[in-house]
Amino acid sequence: MSWRDNLIKIEPYVAGEQPNKTDFIKLNANENPYPPSPKAQKAIREFDSTTLKKYPSSTAKELVKAIARREGIGVENVFAGNGTDDVLSLCFRAFFNSKKPVIFPDITYSFNTVWCDILRIPYETVPVDEEFNINPADYRRENGGVVIANPNAPTSIGRGLDFIREILENNRDSVVIVDEAYVDFGGTTAIPLLSEYDNLCITRTFSKSRSMAGMRLGYAMACAELISALMATKDSMNSYPVDSIAQAAGIASIEDDEYFRETLKKVISTRDRLTKELRMMGFRLPDSQTNFVFATHPDISAREIFDHLKSKDIYVRWFNKPRISDYLRITVGTDEETDRLIWELKDLLLEVGWEKKERALNAGWTE
Repeated sequence: MSWRDNLIKIEPYVAGEQPNKTDFIKLNANENPYPPSPKAQKAIREFDSTTLKKYPSSTAKELVKAIARREGIGVENVFAGNGTDDVLSLCFRAFFNSKKPVIFPDITYSFNTVWCDILRIPYETVPVDEEFNINPADYRRENGGVVIANPNAPTSIGRGLDFIREILENNRDSVVIVDEAYVDFGGTTAIPLLSEYDNLCITRTFSKSRSMAGMRLGYAMACAELISALMATKDSMNSYPVDSIAQAAGIASIEDDEYFRETLKKVISTRDRLTKELRMMGFRLPDSQTNFVFATHPDISAREIFDHLKSKDIYVRWFNKPRISDYLRITVGTDEETDRLIWELKDLLLEVGWEKKERALNAGWTE
């Protein structure tokens, strides 16, 4: 027997391509196209680096206070971690210790299966419908936990509070994790349900709406008992807390609500314009409540569009997976990046002789 037989055998999560170049448009990782809050940038610039000789607060105390204040909940109901992926992996370890399978949609954040595999947690996926909607009735089944992203990725679809309530009502004996990574872009938060359901855990990130993907900050909100279990798990598996600089930047970002809302407004406005333009070109896509769109074209394959855009140094996300292999997930960029994207898509459609070419030309396109 070789030591190689003892190596982990797992299919890893595959992130969006990271080109080794600078002159390109990156719309494949759902990053915010605008910089972090000026107050967060100032906090980083003015951080007293001599304090780095000491360990940071193990509970991210001041950051937790700032989050609790903003969300209108108690400090005992907040856990801060090194990005939502860190938080979610700890949630899986802390909450899902049953022999019953954890359940989540078949089309959702693909890291869920990775965590289950690496932690040896049994799981089952529940198919979304043909329009990519999650049916709460499908979650009326025995399970060891439920994970729902709302709004969902990569589909961009968000659901209301009654949707989450129904899932919670039918799963009183399981922890229900609601991943709200994209909720700030138009979704409905489940925070009002925290006082009603002690089995609810909500996760959030600073990476998307707060433009801090490079900082790695995330948090969970839940009843004190669940937060205590998360803390115990972190201290047992990963004793490294959020670093001091990240804590300072996170607090400053939370305190700059005006900038936060201003950038959200710009992203949402560009997203709505992009949606309209794509539909005029014949693309089909659901109304998005995220900072990306999920689009398909009836006449051109997603792979062909993906390759064409890549040849023009525009990177979007193509998933070579069942049910969604003919869809593209396109991050909302700046207005300038979006204009370039639209131009290249129109150019491709005209090049391949799209069947609605005459209509396109009448709409003001040029060959």
